[in-house]
Amino acid sequence: MSFRRIGLGLAAATMLAGMALPAFAQDSVYVPLFTYRTGPFAGSGTPIADGMHDYLRMLNERDGGIGGVKLVLEECETGYDTKKGVECYESVKGKNPVIVNPWSTGITLPLIPRASVDKIPILSMAYGLSASARGDIFPWVFNPPATYWDGLSMIIKYIGEKEGGLEKLKGKKIGFLHLDAAFGKEPIPLLQELAKDIGFEVALYPVAAQDMQNQGSQWLSARRDRPDYMIMWGWGSMNGAAVKEAVRSGYPMDKFYSVWWPGEDDARSGGAGAKGFKMLNWHAVGTNFPAIQDIQKHVVDKGFSKAQKDKVGELLYNRGIYNSLLIAEGIAQAQKVTGKKAVTGEDVRRGMENIKLDPARLKELGLEGFTDQLVLSCSDHNGHRAAFMQEWDGTKWVKISNPIEPMTDRVKGQLEAAAKDYAEKNAGWPKRTEACDKAS
Repeated sequence: MSFRRIGLGLAAATMLAGMALPAFAQDSVYVPLFTYRTGPFAGSGTPIADGMHDYLRMLNERDGGIGGVKLVLEECETGYDTKKGVECYESVKGKNPVIVNPWSTGITLPLIPRASVDKIPILSMAYGLSASARGDIFPWVFNPPATYWDGLSMIIKYIGEKEGGLEKLKGKKIGFLHLDAAFGKEPIPLLQELAKDIGFEVALYPVAAQDMQNQGSQWLSARRDRPDYMIMWGWGSMNGAAVKEAVRSGYPMDKFYSVWWPGEDDARSGGAGAKGFKMLNWHAVGTNFPAIQDIQKHVVDKGFSKAQKDKVGELLYNRGIYNSLLIAEGIAQAQKVTGKKAVTGEDVRRGMENIKLDPARLKELGLEGFTDQLVLSCSDHNGHRAAFMQEWDGTKWVKISNPIEPMTDRVKGQLEAAAKDYAEKNAGWPKRTEACDKAS
């Protein structure tokens, strides 16, 4: 397992065979970052890893940490591999981490049952098990600001509006190009249910991990099936290859939509023909925010970042910032509700349930206008926030819609049923024993 020590104030410790892992200093907070800078998913994982690290490192450099306590940051390379991800978790859990970010739906799923036993909150930001939004059933898992089911419903809603109403989708064919893994399969049950309710047809195009850069057969099938719209649930090198193949096959790019994971490099893969490609997003791109300018000043310009300077502010880099914003707020709120500085995982779980990122707080953090408000609670670990549609104009992402609210009326009941079903199928699933703070 490959680790990179990148925190400040980390005491040296010698690991002897058979001995327990050392705990970190009482005047610090340990935050492991599961990342993947190698392999076929590195194109997506690297900028996110850079953004995650740089925001937290900035807090150390500029503010001395959070609430007067330094953050100890340590990366663990997973390669987006579930087995390695679980190994990372087992390697860090003895060091008293306050939160864990799997950065893979496949890694998240086996960690969910471990979280309540180990008292370590899991942050699967806008990925993972959609049903884990139910805080009463999954008190140790957080997946804000929207679930994959929310995201799919937003895309269908947007397409329906373009057609003149959801009922106009009746008789249409919607293709679903997806990574053939837990991540890509997560929204399929809802997609099939919506197809049944609304009356459109679904054509599934799974892409195996080993075939991500060779999607000729999927797009050949798409040319045969002629779907009216194509929705992509891709990651890593799959995204850029899909955009390139769509352009090559002549698929109309104004009918090609994606969930929130493609970055600028993915869109650039299609050249000039990629213009019109659309995807969901919920935060800004660019560096025109005091907090990001502080990252440039205190981290990037001082050589503490692995990011190329021209990548700072791009979509996936800023996605990493958003992820670490949630971590930092969870820690800050934990300090507030407990009165402690060196908080634990149990404390940060409470802190996450008290997150209130309203416009005033975002302005205070130097991120005014970076994203919309997010409020979490004991029962709601997601927020189910709206996203907006953005379009590739040939050189950059351009916001083209107002906020698109999830189709709550169609999603909520199914999501709640899925959460209850998960608990029932996992014999002995622990009920919530942690009390809710009054603010939650």
